[in-house]
Amino acid sequence: MSFFTKYVNVIKYSHYLAMLVTALLIFVCAPGIEKPESEGSNKVSVFINGTQVGTVKDATEVDGMILEARRRIASESGALVLVNSEVVLSGSTDVVGQVDDRQTIIDNICSVFRENIMKTKQPAFEVKINDFTVNLRTAEEVIALLNASKAEYDPNLEWKVSLVPDNTRELNVMTTKIEKVASSPVNGPEKPDIFPKAGALLRLEEFYQEAFLQQSEDPTEFGVTSIGFDENVEVVQAYVDADKISTLESAIEAVTKTSEKNKTYEVVSGDTLGGIAQKNDMSIDEIIKLNSERIPDENAMLRVGDELTIFSPEPVLSVVRTERRYYEENYDAEVEYIDNDEWYTNETEVVRQPVTGFRKVIADVTYRNAELVDTNILYEDVAVKAVAKVIKRGTKIPPTYIYPVWGRVSSGFGSRKAPKKGASTFHRGVDFAVPIGTAVMASCGGTVSRAGWGSGYGYCVYIEHPDGRSTRYGHLSKVLVKAGQKVSQGQKIALSGNTGVSTGPHLHFEILIGGGQVNPLKYLQ
Repeated sequence: MSFFTKYVNVIKYSHYLAMLVTALLIFVCAPGIEKPESEGSNKVSVFINGTQVGTVKDATEVDGMILEARRRIASESGALVLVNSEVVLSGSTDVVGQVDDRQTIIDNICSVFRENIMKTKQPAFEVKINDFTVNLRTAEEVIALLNASKAEYDPNLEWKVSLVPDNTRELNVMTTKIEKVASSPVNGPEKPDIFPKAGALLRLEEFYQEAFLQQSEDPTEFGVTSIGFDENVEVVQAYVDADKISTLESAIEAVTKTSEKNKTYEVVSGDTLGGIAQKNDMSIDEIIKLNSERIPDENAMLRVGDELTIFSPEPVLSVVRTERRYYEENYDAEVEYIDNDEWYTNETEVVRQPVTGFRKVIADVTYRNAELVDTNILYEDVAVKAVAKVIKRGTKIPPTYIYPVWGRVSSGFGSRKAPKKGASTFHRGVDFAVPIGTAVMASCGGTVSRAGWGSGYGYCVYIEHPDGRSTRYGHLSKVLVKAGQKVSQGQKIALSGNTGVSTGPHLHFEILIGGGQVNPLKYLQ
């Protein structure tokens, strides 16, 4: 019994000792204990880009700390700095809710930001011309670039380029304005004493006063009267990567160098395919390739008003200028046409030959780069009046020609080795290899002029067409039409065969113009 009592006393004293130690711990640690909120957490851990930068009591303080860190980073560089920052807040409830001080957290955020700086941007002027963009450091360099673009046409820098706000845009966009530099010599602006053109010298002062000033309400100076850019130029201030900013020299080279661009050329009276090629520094083959649907070969007919695609070397930024000029010239009057509704459009007849005239002219002449685009005659003194050429022309669309059969071309048009005795060494048509009995269609509508046996042609059919052309179909096995019969395009007129002087089953097909055979493949659609 005394043994048991002894251990009870030990347990009792140990319990009192434990209570005393706990009381001391509470007394010592009480200042660091946060009373848990009834709801939510009592501290928030802050993570920037996956790295913990500290712990705060109030999550609303984090935005201010991040802003302060960004300001500190920005003050360390004169340029715009972009920082990749992903912020994650994680709340928790702890018995001991110790948090970090504000400056420590800001220092930690700055450290993470320095490690995550994306790129340093530089202030620049972005120049946009259609799809072309170049960045320059200063507005002065932009002006220098634009001056270089027009330097060829304004070598004395008589026209000033400036940047002005583009009022049509909501954003802060600038565009260009070009004005003539004001000059005020003592005796007023100088006029050129003489102006040579085509070997002629004229005293402009006398001509200007007597002929032009009396009729013009705006007697401006001779020479360039206006200059501008054909493309819309947009300039905006921006921050860009340092390696995206061009030097002025490289920007000038990029903007002023020429490259081949497609443009439309309208056929005028007297144009030929060779002449158009020569005027545009192209080959005939290049023009045919660009206009294969309209011009199948070098023999294709051109009509006034036809639009062709051609190459034109052009810079990124084109200059449009108008010059007031005096010149003397031989000139031709515009061709006059008389329409004939009974003729096809490929039929023409010259009714009157032209006479070239001679005149002295004052005109506003407009160029796009080096290309003449418009002439506005302000005054002319006609010494010899031009007489217009008069042409009678047809208005009816000529008929078309289709393939009479679908088959492999076994023998083309032109010289060849005679395939057998009695055959010609110059093939005057095209042979289509097809089985005997294949349906043969009329290539074009018309009147059958012959149907039956044709010696070397075997059984054949000849058709006369409204445009004066004719077609022939040879080596047939069966003829299905009669002479004098009207047939339409695509109508079945015969069956193919192997009759006459023939080396095998095929259709021999010819097209005749003016009584002579031509290569049918140039006319078939």
